[in-house]
Order: sequence, then C-alpha cells, then structure tokens
Amino acid sequence: MSRRILVVEDNADLARLVSLHLRDLGCQVESVDDGATALARARAGDIDLIVLDLMLPGMDGLELCRQLRGERSYTPILMLTAKSSELDRVVGLEVGADDYLTKPFSIRELLARVKAIFRRMEAIAGELAPARPLRFDGLHVDPDKREVRLEGRPVDLTAKEFDLLLQFASHPGRVYTRSQLLDLVWGYSHSGYEHTVNSHINRLRRKLEEEATQPRYILTVWGVGYKFNDALA
Repeated sequence: MSRRILVVEDNADLARLVSLHLRDLGCQVESVDDGATALARARAGDIDLIVLDLMLPGMDGLELCRQLRGERSYTPILMLTAKSSELDRVVGLEVGADDYLTKPFSIRELLARVKAIFRRMEAIAGELAPARPLRFDGLHVDPDKREVRLEGRPVDLTAKEFDLLLQFASHPGRVYTRSQLLDLVWGYSHSGYEHTVNSHINRLRRKLEEEATQPRYILTVWGVGYKFNDALA
C-alpha cells in the first residue's frame, strides 16, 4: 500500500506512534502539529489521507476540515478526537470527515479504518473513471470535472453533497436506505447517524429543486429511503 498520509497531531508521542504503525502498512507519512501548517501542506497536493486531531493549537480540526471541504480536490479525512459525546462526532462528520476515532483507540482499529477508507477510494475511482456526464431534464452532472449545472447554471455543492448526488444519479430508480448511503458515500455505517444523510439530502434539495418540499430529482420512498427519479433518465 504505497500511499502518502498526513498526520496532524500536536501530541508528539501519539504522532510518532501513529506514524510508525502507518509506515508498517507501507505508507509514506508526514507529521505536522498545527492546523495552519496542515492546511498549507494539504493544499500542496499529493496527500492520500489526512489523520486529523480535533483539538489543535490555532486552527482546530473542525475549521481545517471545513476549509479543505471547500476545495475542489477531495482528500479523505480520518478525525481523531478526545471528545466522546455524540454531538462532537456528528459535527465532525457533518463538516466532511470521512470517519472518526475517539481517543483512546487501539492501533489495530486505526489501521483497519485507514485500510477501509483506502478500499472505498479505490472502489470509487474504479467506478467513476472514466465517467460520462449525466443529464436529467435540465440537470447536468459531470463526474470527471465534479461539476453540476442546473438549466445551464453552475450549482455550488460541497464534496459530500456532490458524492451523494452522483451516487443517486449513477443509479436512477435504485432505492437506497440511509444506512446504505452512509456506507457508500461516507464509508461508514454506524447506526444512529442516519440524520447525516437526511441533512445532506435536504441541502441538496434546496440547491436543486424549484420547490424543496415537492422534489423532482431525489425522491423519498416512504418507510425505506430515497431514490433518484428514474422517470427523468
């Protein structure tokens, strides 16, 4: 597994331990101890995964995650947090983290999460490259450029909103449960986090639909989940 990982952790002992075991996977590992330096390094490119501590001096992990998710390129983020409340975990996932681990964690679990993220990114790359643009009654989704247009006008989506829309648009008519979407789009299926899917779909509808309460593109299948309107395909 020849991947480049950026470890962002201000605890020097923990950073060394995590880096050591990630190198055992065959990864190239860099380590920084503050958010501003991490942001500059991530923007420089060539990073396949960021292992990101939530509590950092200066720019914290949440703000760093928000800024990275505003970028065009997408780098997976595994968030580390000493906080154990559900709200803290949900906030991290809502701002775009792909997965999280609560300290203290086992190295075995850390490595399993890292390998799972890489498997998911490889699967996405295999499914979407090369990928043709998708068109549905005024909606244009370009997987390669990661662009969306509605009636010719660009639609500004976050990285996760785009991934969610692309999952739907690539399989019109297929019904997805919330748990399936968590696994396919976020790369985890922790029970109790289905509201993460709900909030992203609500935001997508506000951006795509003329009337969000009467959607044309992403439809609710009551008692099951959601699907993309195959009548538009």
